[in-house]
Amino acid sequence: MRKTVLGLLFCALLSAAHAGDVLSLKAGHPQTYVVKRGDTLWDISAMFLDDPWLWPELWYYNPQVENPHLIYPGDLLKLMWVDGKPVLVRNPEPRDTVVKLTPQMRISDVSDAIPAIPLDVIAPFLTRSRVVDEGELESAPYVLAGKRGNIVAGAGDEILGRGDFEDAKNFGIYRRGKVYVDPRSRELLGIEAIDIGTAHLLHTEGDISTLALNRSTQEIRRADRFLPLESRQLTARFEPQAPDQDTRGSIIAVEGGLTQIGSMDVVTLNLGERNAIEAGDVMAIYTTGVMVRDPLTGERLQAPDVRAGILMVFRVFDKVSYALVLKAEQTLKVGDKVRNP
Repeated sequence: MRKTVLGLLFCALLSAAHAGDVLSLKAGHPQTYVVKRGDTLWDISAMFLDDPWLWPELWYYNPQVENPHLIYPGDLLKLMWVDGKPVLVRNPEPRDTVVKLTPQMRISDVSDAIPAIPLDVIAPFLTRSRVVDEGELESAPYVLAGKRGNIVAGAGDEILGRGDFEDAKNFGIYRRGKVYVDPRSRELLGIEAIDIGTAHLLHTEGDISTLALNRSTQEIRRADRFLPLESRQLTARFEPQAPDQDTRGSIIAVEGGLTQIGSMDVVTLNLGERNAIEAGDVMAIYTTGVMVRDPLTGERLQAPDVRAGILMVFRVFDKVSYALVLKAEQTLKVGDKVRNP
């Protein structure tokens, strides 16, 4: 993938999509900052930039520092100017004396590097939640009953499934959730498959199989569906960038069925791989302009849409994608529009 990377590249070689952007430093920004556990790249960049999503342009590749692609708690970041541009340098040498660090163990494990955005918020959507088409869900094998004929089952139980399990051994168990429909065209975009557990195949006789439940988040019921587990690597390190082309869409759902949306909420967009959307794409959120009356002509006019927030896409399906609202300047709602920032 173009956007998702194992280590966020903090380098001076900027993508062509950013060539026209000018970094605007936030008034009152600090000159130095010591990274703390719990920080994200978005949080840190928001201290320095008016547009935090442009953070790849702010980070400077420091060849003297081991593993310069990641930053860790305890690292010193210093704002400097290189070729007339502001950059953040990690652990500059010689070490500046403005900020004194107390002696501490150097943290170098990749898993301790600070993430781009809050991992705890998006992790369930990276590893478990899925959007499938109607045919995939309806043709998938399903829960027949508990091994002893009981209706529901939980982790540690054995259950019976019916259908074609093909050659897979490990399965997620899903329940039909939201139906995603495009608000304009009314096209069916996909079906939310709600993750409720995992199981592994023990043996098969005819079209009936026995599976052992490994995990369950709620009671497993008859007719719940089995889908082969996806092989996905959990990562929250993204290289943010505007979509390659002028892209416009809308928010069609929010996690939990809420009516109002705020910062750090996960939303679903009616944009996916077919729209050339990728993980890491940043988009601005716009609310519909109010209706106003012309005081001279009496006409009712639609005011321009108002920019009200910003989000980052973190998982993409064929026709929809999941995104995290990074900034909400006012209350947002399903139906609000998104487009290039």
